[in-house]
Amino acid sequence: MRAEFSFNHKKYQADLRQFLDISIPLRPNENNPNCFYAPPPTSKPVRAGDFVGSIDEGGLLNFKNLQINPHGNGTHTECYGHIHDTSMTVNQALQQMIFPAMLLSVYPELLDNGDRVIGMRALELLDHGQEEKQPLPEALIIRSLPNTEDKKQRIYSGTNPPYVQADFLHEIRKRGVRHLLIDLPSVDREEDGGKLAGHKAFWGIEEDIQKFNTITEMIFVPSVIKDGLYLLQMSICPLEMDASPSKPVLYKIEEM
Repeated sequence: MRAEFSFNHKKYQADLRQFLDISIPLRPNENNPNCFYAPPPTSKPVRAGDFVGSIDEGGLLNFKNLQINPHGNGTHTECYGHIHDTSMTVNQALQQMIFPAMLLSVYPELLDNGDRVIGMRALELLDHGQEEKQPLPEALIIRSLPNTEDKKQRIYSGTNPPYVQADFLHEIRKRGVRHLLIDLPSVDREEDGGKLAGHKAFWGIEEDIQKFNTITEMIFVPSVIKDGLYLLQMSICPLEMDASPSKPVLYKIEEM
């Protein structure tokens, strides 16, 4: 099964039978990445009289309650209801599931205050070798370097992890990016005094609100996946909340 699409006046096709998973599996225990001191996911069997929803405990089937914090436990997609309009949900915001997407690997820059950030240098990498600015695809995937396997279980809480500068987010929004995916716990600094400058810049909160833009955080892009253009498919739980666990996958493409 193949899909065809156009981007920047070129035609591409993708084989939908083979995908590259860039999500982190969500486990009901502490073997997940963690940020903002969120409690780990838990799974407990339902109990009612003699009934127990656990095969391991002698029950006929597994029937369990799952408790998670989408923002703090792993790969998740969020909408602008996360910081602004609480009536907006990620299930409403993600109105399309498949997009052209650019994967870019970049080392965070070190600021004078010790912070590590992804900023305008990343945009220079996107434009490298081009005489003039080209339209950016609807989705941009940023892989921070170095890219190590421990991202799948890293404890970010209290470590001031890298984040994304607001001017970069403002610029990519202006150039057509509607869906940003990063392997960091947040586009904003862990402790920023409530400014949320990155989130506000990408959703245009103080200019022109882009209510259907989404941010996906804590992905993991294996190093064997090369930078470049892909077809991205987003999958979320149909939760009427500001965020949902998600499973973004990539499809390799070839020019037609």
